[in-house]
Amino acid sequence: MIHTIFGAGGPVANALTKQLIDHNETIRLVSRRPSTIAGKNVTWQKADLLNYAEVLQAAKGSGVIYLCAGLVYNAKIWQQQWPVIMQNMINVAKETGARLIFFDNVYMYGQLNGPMTETTPYNPMSKKGEVRAKIATQLIDAALGGNIKASIIRGADFYGAESMNSFFDSMVLAKYAKAQGAQWIGKPKTLHSFSYIPDCGKAMYLLGQTPGSDNQIWHVPTAQAITGNQFIELAADVFNTKARYSTINKLMMQLVGLFNPLVKDSVEMYYQYDHDYIFNSDKFEKYFNVKPTTYRDGIVELSETLFKS
Repeated sequence: MIHTIFGAGGPVANALTKQLIDHNETIRLVSRRPSTIAGKNVTWQKADLLNYAEVLQAAKGSGVIYLCAGLVYNAKIWQQQWPVIMQNMINVAKETGARLIFFDNVYMYGQLNGPMTETTPYNPMSKKGEVRAKIATQLIDAALGGNIKASIIRGADFYGAESMNSFFDSMVLAKYAKAQGAQWIGKPKTLHSFSYIPDCGKAMYLLGQTPGSDNQIWHVPTAQAITGNQFIELAADVFNTKARYSTINKLMMQLVGLFNPLVKDSVEMYYQYDHDYIFNSDKFEKYFNVKPTTYRDGIVELSETLFKS
């Protein structure tokens, strides 16, 4: 059976690819740029996710399709492209009969006073959250309508990516690895959850091996939320440096956003950093009998690999 990964090359896709390679699966990596990952059972195919003919060609013969794509962090691009991509994936799953597993984020939930669970109603507070709510509904409706077999798996903010796309990676861990002062977005006294990238890959792999998990929503096994202050103290302890840091508030982000489009498009997500952000993964942990990597273990592992001096 062929496991086809659309959006190959991203952090979660790479973690999933490693899992599949470790289990001797046949893998087809699909992206616009050639993959740097090689193996005896690994092939690469070029495709534009907006082009249905190319998507269909890349999906032929697949038993499981994984959608791990990431778009430029721009609300307008998301509004234009995500619904098209999702419809292409739904159509190709229907035409090929392959199971479809979509790696999603939590933007559609909006700001909550309690934990995010798989049954949390969608209440987006951002343009990007509105897009995520739309495409998630689009996919689940197709699955529950009996047209395809599909599931959604969501991760919290992540850490442990070589791309340094996570603020915890780039603004805390990378800084402490060099004995520099760190930065924290928002209020460090609030609770926050981070999903470890290798755990994301393992979770997607398990779903791909389990047809009984189809047609529902899952959350990546993620350690319980702790405060920003606790993250900072923990990271400083692992890297044996002083827990020096400064904070970035919303006004500072807005000012930087005047000159930086990426930061400008991040301002609408600031609510995630000045309120508790608690991600619950009990459902996945109980169903698959797995536990998430602890924050200490994750940071120690990264200090010995990604941030090794």
